[in-house]
Amino acid sequence: MEQFIKEFITILRYEKNLSDNTTESYQRDINKLVEFLKKNSITDLDQVDSKIISQFFNIQRKEGLSSSTTARYMTSIKRFFQFLEDNNYIHKNPTITLSKVKISRKLPEVLSFYEVDKILQMPKVDDVAGLRDKAILELLYSSGLRVSELINLKINDLFFDDEIVRVLGKGSKERIVPMGSSAIEWIKKYLLYSRPSLEKKMKSQNHLFLNKKGTKLSRMAIWQIVDKYSKEAGIEKEVHPHIFRHSFATHLLEGGADLRAVQEMLGHADISTTQIYTHVDRNYIKQVHREHHPRG
Repeated sequence: MEQFIKEFITILRYEKNLSDNTTESYQRDINKLVEFLKKNSITDLDQVDSKIISQFFNIQRKEGLSSSTTARYMTSIKRFFQFLEDNNYIHKNPTITLSKVKISRKLPEVLSFYEVDKILQMPKVDDVAGLRDKAILELLYSSGLRVSELINLKINDLFFDDEIVRVLGKGSKERIVPMGSSAIEWIKKYLLYSRPSLEKKMKSQNHLFLNKKGTKLSRMAIWQIVDKYSKEAGIEKEVHPHIFRHSFATHLLEGGADLRAVQEMLGHADISTTQIYTHVDRNYIKQVHREHHPRG
């Protein structure tokens, strides 16, 4: 089994050109199934039928697997068995009859503008790391970037005169996103007063945001930065980097932005992914009505 999985992941990575994060997700999902098969003394993939696959998913649901994660598992496992069938490693594909999982989407939690502003006031901008952190938080909120997009930004991705940043998103898709004047101001200050102190010419490779070693920041470092200043600001919500992206989209729509424009800025392939923010917006409208209508 391990050899088949290794071959499948190699094809996804080098022939299908999927990202490391995506291929790692596929591998984790398939390994979970293999673990289940081994517990049930199944060592030959030809022994796997639709009944066994259904048992696997039933157990995952009982363990509290969300509908979105179940849907991802199903995609990974169906694709794996399709690969096995296409290469004649199995005689029959047991996932053919699997039906799609209906995903129940939770509304993302967002910060109010007041809460965002409180967090943005926290970094000590007379400090090298504090000025860097201020620029990071401003850009996260100004442009709605994913963490992976933020940490991989290069200096030449910034176009201050045009007030835009070039972003390499999911699936290596490039997009252009506007930057607000506040983000531009603080990034310029960071480049002038902070980054030169962090830069190590042989290590920095033109990355925009650097750590003390002179290399690009990790995903975990961004999480820690957001967590630190959110706690200092006294925000009681569970704050993570992605909440800045949620807040960015929600605040744009609350301000009357066009849904298609927000989709483009977020880099969503499907507008239905962006539409979830219209539900958040409706909740906001209801809240305003309750608070301000005389008979609310």
